Amino acid sequence: MKDNQIINYIIQQLLEVQQGKLWMGDTFDKKINSITEKEAFIRPLPNLHSPAELIAHLTAWRRDAILKIRDGTGQLTDDSEQNWLGNDHLKKIRWSHLVWEYQDSLVELIELLRDKKDSFLEEQYQDQDYQGTYPYAFAINGLLHHDLYHLGQLGIVIKLIKEG
Repeated sequence: MKDNQIINYIIQQLLEVQQGKLWMGDTFDKKINSITEKEAFIRPLPNLHSPAELIAHLTAWRRDAILKIRDGTGQLTDDSEQNWLGNDHLKKIRWSHLVWEYQDSLVELIELLRDKKDSFLEEQYQDQDYQGTYPYAFAINGLLHHDLYHLGQLGIVIKLIKEG
């Protein structure tokens, strides 16, 4: 048995959610490519995030996971300013750059994971949000769950934007 089958499976799942063929619906790539720059910054209801806010949020948490993998601890918490950047800030960055950062963070994460053996998933890191030590499997699987959760949100937000 190979010593990185689980890691490779996780990488496959991350890629499927971003650009593969999902049984349950559209991928992030399909959703992201379905909207214009203007639509990316629309909040269809006051209590919903814009697509840009969602993508920046996902990127922030992915970058934090990368930091955890590299250094054993992250920095982002639910209360961090970077957790939910507002549209005014994000418009200055531009939609195309937000999408590039999002996609680049996936490439960086996969590059980091490719060099790991499955035993890495059992190693411990310090989680600043949950204030304890956890196996890397917790963070990496959580990141995938987080992506899926917000993929559904993104779909609803885009549908509301398109329906006006």
